[in-house]
Amino acid sequence: MTKQVFETTWGGRSLQVEVGQLAKQANGAVLVRYGETVVLSAVVASKEAKGADFFPLTINYEEKMYAIGKIPGGFIKREGRPSTDATLTARLIDRPIRPMFAEGFRNEVQVTNTVMSVEQDCSPAMAAMLGSSLALTISDIPFDGPIAGVEVGRVNGEYILNPTVEQNEQSDIDLTVAGTDDAINMVESGAKEVTEADMLGALMFGHSAIQEIVAFEEEVKASCGKEKMDISLLQVDEELQKAIYDAYYQTMKTAVLTEEKLAREDEIEHVKTAVKEAYAEQIAELEDETATYLAQEVDQIAEDLEKDVVRELITIDKIRPDGRKVDEIRSLSSEVGLLPRSHGSGLFTRGQTQALSVCTLAPLGEHQVIDGLGVEESKRFIHHYNFPKFSVGATGRAGSPGRREIGHGALGERALSQIIPSEETFPYTIRLVAEVLESNGSSSQASICAGTLALMDAGVPIKAPVAGIAMGLVSDGENYTILTDIQGMEDHLGDMDFKVAGTKDGITALQMDIKIQGITEQILREALAQAKQARMEILQELTTTIAQPREELSDYAPKIEMISIDPEKIKDVIGKGGDVINGIIDETGVKIDIDQEGNVSLASSDAEMIQKAASIIKDLTKEIKVGEVYTGKVVRIEKFGAFVNIAKGKDGLVHISQIANERINKVEDVLHVGDEVLVKVTEIDKQGRINLSRKAMLKDEESDDKSESNNAKK
Repeated sequence: MTKQVFETTWGGRSLQVEVGQLAKQANGAVLVRYGETVVLSAVVASKEAKGADFFPLTINYEEKMYAIGKIPGGFIKREGRPSTDATLTARLIDRPIRPMFAEGFRNEVQVTNTVMSVEQDCSPAMAAMLGSSLALTISDIPFDGPIAGVEVGRVNGEYILNPTVEQNEQSDIDLTVAGTDDAINMVESGAKEVTEADMLGALMFGHSAIQEIVAFEEEVKASCGKEKMDISLLQVDEELQKAIYDAYYQTMKTAVLTEEKLAREDEIEHVKTAVKEAYAEQIAELEDETATYLAQEVDQIAEDLEKDVVRELITIDKIRPDGRKVDEIRSLSSEVGLLPRSHGSGLFTRGQTQALSVCTLAPLGEHQVIDGLGVEESKRFIHHYNFPKFSVGATGRAGSPGRREIGHGALGERALSQIIPSEETFPYTIRLVAEVLESNGSSSQASICAGTLALMDAGVPIKAPVAGIAMGLVSDGENYTILTDIQGMEDHLGDMDFKVAGTKDGITALQMDIKIQGITEQILREALAQAKQARMEILQELTTTIAQPREELSDYAPKIEMISIDPEKIKDVIGKGGDVINGIIDETGVKIDIDQEGNVSLASSDAEMIQKAASIIKDLTKEIKVGEVYTGKVVRIEKFGAFVNIAKGKDGLVHISQIANERINKVEDVLHVGDEVLVKVTEIDKQGRINLSRKAMLKDEESDDKSESNNAKK
């Protein structure tokens, strides 16, 4: 294939797609040039279906540091494990693409996005999402796309497509929305307490832009798209399915309606086991390959039976597995101050989902340094999420967080970051860690609620409490039901996971994933309204437990004071090779951080030592002026005079002629090391050397004495 180039504009910037020159052995590949951002997207698929009971799709997003002219840090000097941002972007691309493959498709598909050049105003994430969709669309891999994603901001009430870095800083909405020509199928957003109506407006604005890009992709497909390969979808025998459904449908329905989670899971498993045992003898009589295939069919039908029972109960009968109404939240409880030595802690329980959040405060110098392709270099608010296997009563791998944990942590961070006080108001680095102790649906939103409790328990002056809720959807095409506070089964077997977090005044975070190919504006509107009602109920629970942030920090939290110095004086505080600042730290035990603007953070559990360190730094940076008077201490004596310390690191010379009114032969006749002496600054030369006079102060004293004597005579 010869190289073909397709061009359009996107958010006011040039968009160019090149096909046919690079990565020609892949099933499909495109080079996306968005402004000066360049991303290569390549897709490959196995020729045969895998034996997995799921669709083996892998999305990779590879950040190359050369894209912004940087060499990776560390000893090895090459890219290692994906950054948090790269992991989140890979998830972002996966979510709208996964639903676009046929049910039963089991061929392994791998999409690799290599970020080769980055212009910060032209999102490499959006370029990679476009590249992923387009590479699949023009390939021979069966794909029901194309899809596209866009970013939406809002500045001064006006929606903006793919905002620049500067526009993002002013925006009150940070939205990524993806979908097809017909509907939206993925949402990821942070917002500064915006209304449901404003968020819906942003979603529909974004979908309008998506339709334009999808039309562009269709043009590329028409020009160079390959014929799709023939594949075999995993399908079960209809007669076998009917036989199993006829025999076990009512039994499964009874099992599904068991209210308690673990008991319900046991009852459902008993039904599935009964189905398998009913065909065990028949399977045993077959040849190996045929027996394996029949066993897989029976297993799949048993899984489908559970799914169809749950979905019919919800959409037709409006009955949920645990008996709740469709808009009913499970029982709520909350508590603060569980951990005596932590700086703040909050426990939130909703039904059988429970999260413990722990807040730690630290000096600003302990902020997280970010080594990636974005403009952000550090952050002072960090939210981490842990999901141990015991939370669902299971065994499994324990180790570093996976994509799911990273994604849920980022969602909580996005929701809570909107209410974190400014650095000037609260000069601390803040870390929240959510420990999921029990899970039956929407532990990410429980971690947000627990995080609010922990922040307030720690005395962080947040702008307002935040609560989160997860909404679900079950649809059979004609009928649909929106569910409030979905549990694990409803999430797993339903069509939508729609998470909304916010304060009483508006939304701070939004996330939507669906398993169908899209949802309508009407469903979005209803889901947002239902979520708001639930959010208010949860906020009432949180504020009943703790109405406002504690006025005092924990005794175990560091005390921090901020002072400002002239940036030109920073070198005086640091000293040669850090000798001065290290000396202050050794003397006081205070942790000291100084930024380039001259903001000094002093942190210690001892408030007295903070004041001592602040006093030393103020002395070091104090501007000495001619004519000012100081009480200093003699620190050194020479034949020509005495050196007097008048401030930390500031010594001046009192020449022998300036020590006394009368002429003296030796400095030691009047002054000795350690003496306190009143002196006036008479000169500061071009080299910064300070000249002092004791004699000037003696003359002033004599003048005052004479004045008092004359007044007395009068």
